[in-house]
Amino acid sequence: MPRDIMQLYREKLCTPEEAVRSIKPGFWVDYGFFNGKPQLCDRALAARMDELSDITILAAVTLPPIPEVLTRDPEGKVFTYNDFHFSPLSRILQAQMRNVFYNPILYSECERYYSDCINDPDIVGTPKRSASIVQTCPMDEHGYFNFGLHNSSTYTSLTHTDVVIVETNSKLPYCPGGRNERIHISQVTHVVEGDNPDLLEIPFPEPTDVERKMAAHVMEHITDGCCLQFGIGGVPNAVGKFLVDSDLKDLGCHTEMLVDAYADLYEAGKLTGARKTLDRGKMAFTFAVGSGKLYEFMDKNPVIASCNVEYINHPNIIKQNDNVISINSALQVDLYSQINAESMGFNQISGNGGMFDFVLGSYWSKGGRSIICLPSTYTLSDGSIHSRIVPFFEPGTIVTVPRQMVNIIVTEYGWISLKGDSTWARAEKLISIAHPDFRDTLIKAAEAQKIWRKSNRIA
Repeated sequence: MPRDIMQLYREKLCTPEEAVRSIKPGFWVDYGFFNGKPQLCDRALAARMDELSDITILAAVTLPPIPEVLTRDPEGKVFTYNDFHFSPLSRILQAQMRNVFYNPILYSECERYYSDCINDPDIVGTPKRSASIVQTCPMDEHGYFNFGLHNSSTYTSLTHTDVVIVETNSKLPYCPGGRNERIHISQVTHVVEGDNPDLLEIPFPEPTDVERKMAAHVMEHITDGCCLQFGIGGVPNAVGKFLVDSDLKDLGCHTEMLVDAYADLYEAGKLTGARKTLDRGKMAFTFAVGSGKLYEFMDKNPVIASCNVEYINHPNIIKQNDNVISINSALQVDLYSQINAESMGFNQISGNGGMFDFVLGSYWSKGGRSIICLPSTYTLSDGSIHSRIVPFFEPGTIVTVPRQMVNIIVTEYGWISLKGDSTWARAEKLISIAHPDFRDTLIKAAEAQKIWRKSNRIA
């Protein structure tokens, strides 16, 4: 390793306590995404609570352990915590604390929020100073810190803040790129050698019977050479299992989230990327969450391409691959075909994330389709069963995808295509894939809402 690189490293190497001393009252502090959340520096910053004021923390998909800035300050006297995309832990924290908030985004635009807004005096509420703290792989022989599982908007954040702290973790897989998957020691202000915490593994459970039925309907739309985007949920996992056992070949991957299914498909010889227009032969992604097996597969694997989110999620990029099949999950759909994938009333469940981006980009792809999956019903703790296809959303419910963007919707009772349909046609088709026990009630609601014709028929 060149002497000047090692000299820079030694000059910037410090303890967590020394690193966070550069954070002053009024700072905006980015904690990164997913497994990239700092731990030693988080504890050190929390310990300075009595010296600080008006600190805004930004994170995304908060994973355990709970940030100490929250456990130390649950009333939000010093620290306010904003999350780009709620996880189950985020929901719990918001229910128990006064300083946890959802920060709505379009994921493809995320990098613009850093480059356009940070330190811009013309934007109301923009902080005077800012910092980024993120876990990275240890520095390589060329002086670079690889971002591992969480490329996303990390590079843009680090290069648009005043204080740049990397907290190294040797357990992070080194993920080649790609685009913007690393930062050089010369661009960093502080290096903290972390205590190498274990990565959170999220292996997906075995699909349910309902998820397998939905996956079977999705399979009708996948042919040789399709480029796949899997969202979060059991259905994409079930589709992956079906694909492994299928005769399909030359599938591709262009996805925001890399999950175990892609590694399984690659190892089964189904996923080659040979027919992709962009990143041919590569599995292009912007973050990864899965099992330890997935993380081992990714480490120094030249078949993967770690890319920043503005590249992966921009609809103009997505559409450049032909036959993009985007598979995402939803919580509810109303009779107008509006999609709710993030809240139940005023209760924030997850977030928009990149769903909007891929719904748009996949439909613009030549031969592409956007598929949104949801079970027809859900069951509350009291045993009562409710339809996920509803006449209209209750107050507070967020529309994640507007009706005019919706392409294909799948439940266990079948699939429907809605592009170009009128309101009454959408209502009829949606009721046809609702649970049979709720169809009559939905027809009455559609009649009351004047989106039903007497000549309508339910298959």
